[in-house]
Amino acid sequence: MTINGKVRRISGPIVRASGLDGAGLFDLVEVGEKRIIGEIVRLEQDEAVIQVYEDDTGLQIGAGAASTGRPLSALLGPGLIGTIYDGIQRPLEALFKQSGAFMDPGAREDPLDTAKLWSFLPDPALAAKIAAGEKPVPVPGLVLGTVQETPSIICKIMVPPNIHGEGLTELVKAGDYNCNTVIARTDHGEEIPMAQWWPVRIPRPSAKRLPQDQPLVTGLRVIDVFFPLSKGGTSAIPGGFGTGKTMTQHAIAKWCDADVIIYIGCGERGNEMTDVLTEFPHLTDPRSGRSLMERTILIANTSNMPVAAREVSIYTGVTLAEFYRDMGYHVAIMADSTSRWAEALRELSGRMEEMPAEEGFPAYLPTRLAEFYERAGRVQTLSGLEGSVSIIGAVSPPGGDFSEPVTQHTKRFIRCFWALDRDLANARHYPAISWIDSYSEYAEEVGPWWEKVNPLWARVRQEALDLLKKEQRLSEIVRLIGPDALPDDQRLVLVTADIIKDGFLQQNSFDEVDMYCIPAKQVRLLELVMDFFEKAQVCIKLGAPLIKISSLTGGDNPMPIRERLSRLKGDVKNEDSDKLSDFEQEMRNALETLERSYRTKETL
Repeated sequence: MTINGKVRRISGPIVRASGLDGAGLFDLVEVGEKRIIGEIVRLEQDEAVIQVYEDDTGLQIGAGAASTGRPLSALLGPGLIGTIYDGIQRPLEALFKQSGAFMDPGAREDPLDTAKLWSFLPDPALAAKIAAGEKPVPVPGLVLGTVQETPSIICKIMVPPNIHGEGLTELVKAGDYNCNTVIARTDHGEEIPMAQWWPVRIPRPSAKRLPQDQPLVTGLRVIDVFFPLSKGGTSAIPGGFGTGKTMTQHAIAKWCDADVIIYIGCGERGNEMTDVLTEFPHLTDPRSGRSLMERTILIANTSNMPVAAREVSIYTGVTLAEFYRDMGYHVAIMADSTSRWAEALRELSGRMEEMPAEEGFPAYLPTRLAEFYERAGRVQTLSGLEGSVSIIGAVSPPGGDFSEPVTQHTKRFIRCFWALDRDLANARHYPAISWIDSYSEYAEEVGPWWEKVNPLWARVRQEALDLLKKEQRLSEIVRLIGPDALPDDQRLVLVTADIIKDGFLQQNSFDEVDMYCIPAKQVRLLELVMDFFEKAQVCIKLGAPLIKISSLTGGDNPMPIRERLSRLKGDVKNEDSDKLSDFEQEMRNALETLERSYRTKETL
C-alpha cells in the first residue's frame, strides 16, 4: 500500500517528510519527481526521517515522498553471480548502457535480467508426489528444483521462510523460465517465484549454528598456519594507506576454498575499485580453470558515490551471502572497507543532529558493527545442508592508528585480527601481516583439522611464534650494541627468525609456485626450519661456531643449507613434496655429521 507525503526539510542525504505517519520503520520510500530511493530511518509523530541513497541535488521542499509499504530488500535468484551492483542492488553494467559513466538520479534497472531464460529442473521426488495428488508440506528451505547458474554454481530454488501454506499444490515442469516466473503454489494461494525478495537488514534464518572447526584455507602461510580463520569466522585486516589491505583481500578472494566470493567495495577510492572491476573478470579460478567471476559477485560503492549508499551496501552484500549459504555453499565476504562505512554513519548521524560519541562517530557504531559481523557463521540450513558465511573486513585507521574507534570496536566482535605493519610493507614484505600484533582465536578450534594434515602443526606453530617474539627482544639489544656482542646461541635465534620471515612468512604473489601453498607443504616448510634450529642449537652447545652452521652444505649442492631453506617455498612445487623429504635427509645428515665431530672433540 502506497502512502504519500510531502518533503519538509532537506539536509544532504537526510530528508524529512510529513504525512508518512502510517509508514513503517525501514520502509522503502521514493522521493521527488525522479523517484530517488530512500529508507525511513526514524519516525517522529507524523514526520518521517528518510535516508536517500542517490544524489538529491535539485530536490525541493514540497516534493512528493511515497512509501512503498515494504522494507528495502534484495532480489535473490539465478543471475546474481558475475554481476556488478551498487549498494542498493542496481546492476551497474545495465545502468552504464542506459545513462553512461555517471548514473542519473532515479535510474532504474531490475536487479536480475528478466528477459533471460533459465533452465529449471524440478526436484524429481517432489514432482512425483505432486503428480500423484499428494500435497507435500512446503517447509521453509525445501528445495523445489535447481538452475545451473554458472558452470561452477548450481542455484537451488527453495521455499522462502515466510510461506504459511500447509501443502504444495503445483510445481512447474522442467523448462526454460525467467526469474519472475511462478514455479510453485501452495494451498493458501501463495505463489513462489523463481526469484524472491528479502529485507536486507533482517538475517535469513537457519536451523542451528555449527562449531567453527574447519579452516578457511587461503594458501597464504602467515594466515593459514599462524593466524587461521575458520569457515563462518570473522576477521579484520587493519592497516594504514599502502600497507596492502586490498591486495591481501584480492589474494584471499582468488585462492580461498570458499564456493562463492562477494566483494564489497564500500567507499573505497575509484582507482582501487577499478582495479577490482578490471582484474577480477580476467582472473582464472584455480579450482576450475574458468573465470573467477563465475563464482563472484561485486558490489561497487566508491567514495564519489552518494555517501548514504555505503551504509546499506554491506547489508546488501551479506544478504546475498546468506542466500548462497542457504543452498549449502561456503561464502566469503570481502568488505573493503568498514572504516568508510563507519564514516557514512558519522555523516548521516551529524545530518540528523544526533549527539556524537568518540571522534564524532554515532554512539550506536558498536551495535551496527555487531549486527554486521554476527551474520557470519557456519550453520545447518533449513534444508538440512551445511553452509557458512565468513566475513573479512578491511579497516582503514587514519595514519595507521589502531587505537581509533572503528578498529577498537571491530576487535570486540571479531576473533581473528590480521594487523598490517607499515615497516613490513615498506620493506616489500608481502603479506605485511605483523606476527607480533596479530592473533587468531580459532587456532584451537581448527587444530584437530590441521593435525590430520600434519600432527606437528600445533607444536611447530607455537615454537615458531615464540622464536619470533624472542627475536623481537634481541633486535632491540642489537640496535644498541650490534649483533657481534651476542653469544652464538642468541645469534642463532636471529638467523632462524630471518629464515622464517624470508622462507615462510613472505610470499610472492607473482611466483607461479609460491603464490599458493597447500596446507601440507605449509607445515612441512615450518617443520624443516624448526628442525634446523633444534639441531643447530645442539651443535652450538657442543662448541660449534655459528659461522660454521651458517655455511654448512648438504649433499652435492654447494649452496648453504640456511639459504636453501629460504628458497624451498619457490623451488619445490606443491605436488613435489617428496623433494622436501630429500632435503630434510640432506640437512639432517650434514648437521648430525657436524654434531658428531664436536662430540668426538669433547670426548678427547
